[in-house]
Amino acid sequence: MADADAFRAEMSRTLAHDPYGHGSSSVAGERDRREATIGGAIVLYYVSGSVLTVTVVRMVALG
Repeated sequence: MADADAFRAEMSRTLAHDPYGHGSSSVAGERDRREATIGGAIVLYYVSGSVLTVTVVRMVALG
């Protein structure tokens, strides 16, 4: 991830609008624990609908 601003923009364009969409999948059978490939990184995150928050817990850059 050479460009942090581009990554933030991609996160805003995708997960910020639909954290359950954009090719994400549940992890370990938990609906709110998700994984997706966003902006050249694998992103593991939790969704909290009660406070409208997505918390990224791990990112792995691809390439």
